[in-house]
Amino acid sequence: MLFNRPRGPNQGSEVKDSNGLQAHLASLFELGRHPLRFASAEQTIRMDRCEMQRQNFADAAGNPVSGWLCRPEGPGPHPAVLVVHAHGGRYDIGARELVEGRPALGAPLGPELARAGLVALCLDLPCFGARAARETESAAAKAALWRGGSLAGRMLGELQAQLDWLCADPRVDAARVGVFGLSMGATLGTWLAAVDPRVRALAQLVCFADMDALIATGAHDLHGIYLTVPGLLRIASTGAIAGLVAPRPQLVGIGDLDPLTPPAAADIALAELRAAYAAAGADAALRVIRDPAAGHEVTPAMRAATLELFARALGQGAR
Repeated sequence: MLFNRPRGPNQGSEVKDSNGLQAHLASLFELGRHPLRFASAEQTIRMDRCEMQRQNFADAAGNPVSGWLCRPEGPGPHPAVLVVHAHGGRYDIGARELVEGRPALGAPLGPELARAGLVALCLDLPCFGARAARETESAAAKAALWRGGSLAGRMLGELQAQLDWLCADPRVDAARVGVFGLSMGATLGTWLAAVDPRVRALAQLVCFADMDALIATGAHDLHGIYLTVPGLLRIASTGAIAGLVAPRPQLVGIGDLDPLTPPAAADIALAELRAAYAAAGADAALRVIRDPAAGHEVTPAMRAATLELFARALGQGAR
């Protein structure tokens, strides 16, 4: 079965303002242009109230794409979380983040989500995990830019295909699906949630700052070339994009010692985001955890808040 079916410019998103911001973003984010085809699932590994299974897909060119699914015991349907893995210069990790963790995250989140009653899916994005042997970030990003797209757009198109697959799985309650992302995963997860209303809750950690402010100080160069989306800042800022998630529940976690979220740039994005939730009458749906002593890392408070968010927003009573 093919997931991420071609969509028209307004299908699959709620255009919330007169300028059609979400439709513009959906086009820039290449939604519907990067389908994934499910291939197979490998043998289930059972451990401590959690079932883990490697999932295999193919991209539009027929190249293999793989990752992990963690799920609770029982047939479901269960709520689910699409986990978007981080970058961190560790191209070898990719989707293994879900079942093995990573330095900025600590222990793996997949088994913990499964024990809490949630399905969790994470696949290797282009240039990561097993896909790193086929192409580098630099080569893939430059090729996309030459062709009028972006590597971030390719990633987002695939992430929407992953969301399609999750929502179509009979073990998943499609009305209760959230997104979690750390670092690169936070930005991509936020952009996806901004244009796809099927995402009912978002936890985005350690990557929230106004890009124009980062450019002004040169800090934007700390991001990889994958993130370059031509013309994006002419359309919307970091805070405005995240604000499109309102009134749905959103958690933002940042550390003031993180060079990717310096306080001056974070302040601008947070002010815009809070204004969007206030305008939607949903102040209580936004939670910000800001640690003045934290760097580029998920703190215990951020991790606990992530689990609380999904339990509250995706729990049995959250239809």
